[in-house]
Amino acid sequence: MVEQYLNNRLIVLYIAPFILGLLTVFSFQPFNFSILNFFILPLFFYLIVFIKKKSKSTYRKKPYRINLFIFGTIFGFSFFLSNIHWITNSLTFDENFRFLIPLGLILIPLFLSLFFSLITIMVGPILSLNLSSIIIFSASLALSDFVRAKILTGFPWNLWAYSFSSLTEIIQILNIIGLFAFNLLSITIFMLPSILFFKLDFVKKILILLLLPAILFLSYIYGSHSINLNQKKLNDVEEKFNLKVISPNFELIYGLDSEEIETRLKKLIKYSEPEKNLTTLFVWPEGVFSGYSFDEISKLKSIFKENFSKNHFILFGINKFSEKEKGVYNSLVITNYQLEILQEYKKQKLVPFGEFLPMENLLSKIGLKKITEGHGSFLKGQKQNNLIIDKLNILPLICYEVIFTELIQSSNDKTNLIINISEDGWFGQSIGPYQHFTKSIFRAIENNTFLVRSANKGISAIINNKGEIVKKLSSLEAGNIQIEVPLIESKNKNKNDLIFFVLLITYIFIFIFKFNKINGK
Repeated sequence: MVEQYLNNRLIVLYIAPFILGLLTVFSFQPFNFSILNFFILPLFFYLIVFIKKKSKSTYRKKPYRINLFIFGTIFGFSFFLSNIHWITNSLTFDENFRFLIPLGLILIPLFLSLFFSLITIMVGPILSLNLSSIIIFSASLALSDFVRAKILTGFPWNLWAYSFSSLTEIIQILNIIGLFAFNLLSITIFMLPSILFFKLDFVKKILILLLLPAILFLSYIYGSHSINLNQKKLNDVEEKFNLKVISPNFELIYGLDSEEIETRLKKLIKYSEPEKNLTTLFVWPEGVFSGYSFDEISKLKSIFKENFSKNHFILFGINKFSEKEKGVYNSLVITNYQLEILQEYKKQKLVPFGEFLPMENLLSKIGLKKITEGHGSFLKGQKQNNLIIDKLNILPLICYEVIFTELIQSSNDKTNLIINISEDGWFGQSIGPYQHFTKSIFRAIENNTFLVRSANKGISAIINNKGEIVKKLSSLEAGNIQIEVPLIESKNKNKNDLIFFVLLITYIFIFIFKFNKINGK
């Protein structure tokens, strides 16, 4: 019966990869069924080998590379369709963009599917049912994820490693080896059940499969020890700083008039509950003053003076016009109670079509524009700079930037707090805000630093340096969460990319050695 289905080209090349790709979404937030990847990746691998074998006979004698390309493309398309379909929700806010929703649902996943297509046609021909093939397949998939994270503007969304996000003990090794090396190891672990397809005796299969619980158990033991030891250290930290994270849950509306902006400001202050004698940093999200610049907000400085004191600092996202460059930055600012800017950070990683229009000079001539209203494309910030306020040494990340681990690596050793502000209202009540939030957990562990996240229409939270959620507000809650953050310096010496490439080269050498041995060379 099984063989009958496997001999069916339609099932194997189209239906099977589509279903496997769809199922991957359940391994990530908010579902967290990472166990699915222990089935999905081995089956994906097995079918590649099977397709190569059957292409010369059963599958209409088509060149096996064509069949492999179709298989990889369908899997990749389904993977990205199920995982990032929510992106098109951002097109519903403007009538002029709604016609693009079907195109977005098809073209974005189809473009990204090429990362899987290239794997199947380049590596597929050398794969067999043996351990060396597991090694090279894992290395290839991890390298593909790395390239996806780096080329063009980069899009490191839902790497396989992120499916471990709910298993805090397992992911503590992130601080040592970094995201991409951990992603490679995660893929390898997910691939271990492939041994069931090999022509090995039963005892050898069992011994190899026992590696899986052994690795996970050892990772859990290490992680638990690291978390427990960290808690003791945190209890001994004397220097702390009081902060409040505000989640206003405002509707995403552009074109607000001055009266509506003033109403929003008063609500933000109400949620902030400022205590005049308590030194506090108030963290407001991105997008609370939609479409307004700092110069326009400055007209409301009297409201700040009335409600805040000299002991208060207010951090929020705002558009900042640059007279010199004749453009606008998506900025994060820290002000005092008189609305004087003390520190500023300009967003570096802009969202394509959301915050800037690629090839704007050309595409604007045919009527295309970025999704967000107001100004043209935002100017791009040129450097990652920490913000210093009192005893706080802050690494700022605006919205989408939290998915880029290289921004964390660029922080200095004295960083004692990461702040991520976001506007997740673009994606409604989809899985997008949950997936977005997951990345914050990883960034906190990587840098061994507390991370606070203030999101409008998203998940706001305080996450400790081991990725544990201390306090949280859901995407439907308005209010604040407060904490005295222990001021521990990062001491992050992690060379993320270097460790990944050392591990990758090791995998390649193992494959070459095993491959030559198998072929008698």
